[in-house]
Order: sequence, then structure tokens, then C-alpha cells
Amino acid sequence: MEYFNAFWVGGLICVIGQLLIDYTKLTPARIMVLYVTVGVLLGALGLYQPLLDLGGSGAAVPLCGFGNALAQGVKQAVEEKGFLGIFSGGVTAGAAGIGAAVFFAFLAAVFAKPKEKP
Repeated sequence: MEYFNAFWVGGLICVIGQLLIDYTKLTPARIMVLYVTVGVLLGALGLYQPLLDLGGSGAAVPLCGFGNALAQGVKQAVEEKGFLGIFSGGVTAGAAGIGAAVFFAFLAAVFAKPKEKP
């Protein structure tokens, strides 16, 4: 049942993104920012945790899950460091994802052959 829940929760998040692409004038970049922002807001309000409990990786892996991780990192850092935790908590919580993105982007840049668009 865990895999099924991860599949449909992650799929629903993707369907919402696809509907935003198809039926609004939002660009994919703006939708990505929207997803991260919604994840931060839901995480800060404590509303994202029930979705994580239900969907597991289906809710944790998409961009809204990254936003939630940022919010949780800020909460934890503020509790430990006070006001300065606002600035360091999100980066600390998202460091693994950010580092992986930079590393794999570098690999893609090294091994890909760029072509001009016609």
C-alpha cells in the first residue's frame, strides 16, 4: 500500500502541474517556483506533514517536498540559533539536494553535446 500511495500522491502533484501548464499562461519556471513556495507555506503551517505521512516519497521528492524541507530546516535552525536561523536553516536542510543538483548538472555539461536550436 505504501508504493501505491506514493504513486498516486506524486502523480496527483504532477497532474496539477500539467494542468497548470495546459490551462494557464504560467511558464514551467513559474510553476516550479509556485510549487516550492506552496511547499514552504504548507510546511511552515504544519500542513505538509500529513501529506508526507500518506504519500511518503511521492510527496517528498517533488519540488513542493523541497519547499517543505526548507521550511522545516528554518524552523529547526530558529529554535537552535534564534533569528539567524532564518538565513541558514533552509540552506542547511536543502544542502544534499542542492549539492546533488549542482553535481549532476556539471556532469551533464561535461558529457552533453550542446546544439543550437534551428
